[in-house]
Amino acid sequence: MSSESEHSIARLVVGSEKFEILINPEKAWQLKQGAKVDVKEVMINDVIYKDARKGLRASRETLQKNFRTLDPYEIGKVIVLRGEIQLTARQRRELIENKRKQIITFISRNCVDSKTELPIPPTRVEVLLNEVKVSIDPFKDAEEQALEVIKALKAKIPIKISKVVLEVKTSPQHASKVCSLLPRYGEVLRSQWLTDGSWKGEVEVPAGVQLELIDRLNKVTQGSVEVKVISKS
Repeated sequence: MSSESEHSIARLVVGSEKFEILINPEKAWQLKQGAKVDVKEVMINDVIYKDARKGLRASRETLQKNFRTLDPYEIGKVIVLRGEIQLTARQRRELIENKRKQIITFISRNCVDSKTELPIPPTRVEVLLNEVKVSIDPFKDAEEQALEVIKALKAKIPIKISKVVLEVKTSPQHASKVCSLLPRYGEVLRSQWLTDGSWKGEVEVPAGVQLELIDRLNKVTQGSVEVKVISKS
């Protein structure tokens, strides 16, 4: 079981019944996010409470009725996965900061200045994010929040989500490297091996990574690559 040096509460409400356990908040959050964490490392003790702050335990009858088991670790895992985690102030700050970075990355990768069609660097996005003073939810999906942030940023700069389709052609000796690189950046729409052994294809990528991708293609092929913009949206 986890140390009691720092703990929080996970809570699950089933009908009119409330069930709580004492947890290590970091381990609990990892488990909730799908990481392989032993629930015994999550729980501070093996007690299922109806009110942890008052030290009131849930009855065996209510546990059996609602969870069909009396195993505290099986019950504890259900509480963490289906319930609500009460975070410490420090962990909440860390989660908000991590979510903020994800939002900035999404905007920088997927958006361009609608006037210049140029990408918006992460540092610029961060400055703008501070100016519009949006609230970041540590639990809400980063992409969903980024879309709301983009709406707010339109009051500051001309910004839009944009994708670009690139035609890429490279020589036989570099074809395999290019074919493995492109899916990391976007969706390969077309792939064609030519009679001379060279490769040509089309890839759709977020507009914000276009220049980065072209730079990477030039590096892995020592400049033996042709890239042409087919369309923008």
